[in-house]
Amino acid sequence: MKFGITQTFRCSYLPDEHEQLLVFAETEHNFAGRYGQLIQAGFRRSGSQIYRPHCPSCQACQSVRILVDEFTPSKSQKRIIKKNALLTSQLATSPKDSYYPLYERYITNRHADGTMYPPNRQQFESFVLCEWKSPLFIEAYKGDELVAVAVTDDIDFGLEHQAYSALYTFYAPELTQHSPGTWMIIQQLKHAQANNKRYLYLGYQIDACAKMNYKSKFLPHERFFHNDWHRCDKK
Repeated sequence: MKFGITQTFRCSYLPDEHEQLLVFAETEHNFAGRYGQLIQAGFRRSGSQIYRPHCPSCQACQSVRILVDEFTPSKSQKRIIKKNALLTSQLATSPKDSYYPLYERYITNRHADGTMYPPNRQQFESFVLCEWKSPLFIEAYKGDELVAVAVTDDIDFGLEHQAYSALYTFYAPELTQHSPGTWMIIQQLKHAQANNKRYLYLGYQIDACAKMNYKSKFLPHERFFHNDWHRCDKK
């Protein structure tokens, strides 16, 4: 496989660090199959690009995947499930026009200080959609109102590696006090179990970044470091 290395730029998560990415640079057509391999080595996608952090002086980013059949909600997660009892979730295989207005409200209200602000439709589509693989969409509804969407990749790489990969979740800002991000991960786990998936990939855990620490609360999970997966049964 061919890879390229980006220039160094300021890290989005650790303000005192700089970031560099290792990017899959092949021109072949079987990107979906390659992604099934590469996600097992700590890679991730953004839009149609497959990448992994490749920082010379920092190893803080660790890919996390939850063991679907072994996951048990914690006491706090059970409270979140109860708090969101009026919500329902369903799986969709194609995007709806109602997604972008919800995404726009979410970014404007929750991430106005981030690199994704101000949002626009082209940016939204280039981030969540993919030229070589169509994602799934786990939708949450309160009655008939769409209140959250989790963009999720279906990873199929042989019988031993059936997985979902959580790409991005956005939700109605007024639900913030109900921990919708955590609830949507629980919904992805529910749908993963129903579809016989072994893992749910959550992207990168960064212990020193408070915004990323929610991933470590889903147990048991495995983290990728030193070129291997290491099981973690407690926070």
